[in-house]
Amino acid sequence: MFAPIIPTGSSKPIAPYVHGTQADGVIYVSGTLAIDPNGASVPGDVTVQTHYVIKQIAGVLKAAGASLSDIAYNIIILKRREDYAAFNKVYAEYFGANPPARYCIIAELVRDEFLVEISSIAHTAKS
Repeated sequence: MFAPIIPTGSSKPIAPYVHGTQADGVIYVSGTLAIDPNGASVPGDVTVQTHYVIKQIAGVLKAAGASLSDIAYNIIILKRREDYAAFNKVYAEYFGANPPARYCIIAELVRDEFLVEISSIAHTAKS
């Protein structure tokens, strides 16, 4: 059995999914894009969008009683290879001291204006 996680004030999903689910102490955060609560894309470069996406993931985790430090694995999709260094600089601000395992690929995203998408798996003692 799992419990959906939908943080207060979060954006409306652009497809049939919830922001996260929790089952047996594991929190699965859906692929998170730079979408504001009104469903509009957050303008800006990969630095702006990465900060926004990670803060949204933190909000999902907080709603489940967890934090970024509980993340064990991130899946990252970047739209452009040339954004890799800038992305990593921001990513290190949040995960630099004790980073989780991760997977990063370059691929197209669901809208042209999106530059980064991150999905996370976090572990807690809560179920």
